[in-house]
Amino acid sequence: MRLSPRKTWLWSRLPIVMAAALLALPSSSNAQAAMSAELQSARAALEKYKDPFAAIKDGYFSTLACVDFPKGAKDGPIEYPPGAMGVHFLNPANIGPNLDPTKPQVLIYEPVGDKLVLVGAEWFVPVEAAGGKVPTIFGQALAGPMDGHEPIMPASLRHYDLHVWLWKDNPRGVFTSTNAAVKCTPGGAYTVAMGEHH
Repeated sequence: MRLSPRKTWLWSRLPIVMAAALLALPSSSNAQAAMSAELQSARAALEKYKDPFAAIKDGYFSTLACVDFPKGAKDGPIEYPPGAMGVHFLNPANIGPNLDPTKPQVLIYEPVGDKLVLVGAEWFVPVEAAGGKVPTIFGQALAGPMDGHEPIMPASLRHYDLHVWLWKDNPRGVFTSTNAAVKCTPGGAYTVAMGEHH
């Protein structure tokens, strides 16, 4: 069967059209497809915390500050690309040497208008509880050891941590500490802009 010149031209452009269609898909669906089964399972288990009051009922409390790294920072070997970490809700009962995908020590919220929107979670182990080895979860070694991040925790609280952006795509990857897509209110009463420290 012989195709007309117009149909031949269309067929030759089909791969380009299909690629453009794939690129036009929402990034969240692409990120969701790339998320491991273990991460998807953790995300499903933590969905209830989209309501911050559910988090409070389960023992999380807000540290109030919206942590921002507008220019990025470096803490020894740890890089914080420009972006934010949001508002941390900490559950002290979950702190210990063993990490559970369904019990993060910290939930991360982004202030959006007058609401707090769940964007990620953080697994956190103090150096004293780590037993001399680097903790791991989701196939990742936690970053650290590092000093505590004042003003939301004392600098003397040396620890390991891993931020996991389960609900908001992070342009630099699901395990990067800061997320350029997360915003704190610039100059807001509870926004803490972190600078470079060593």
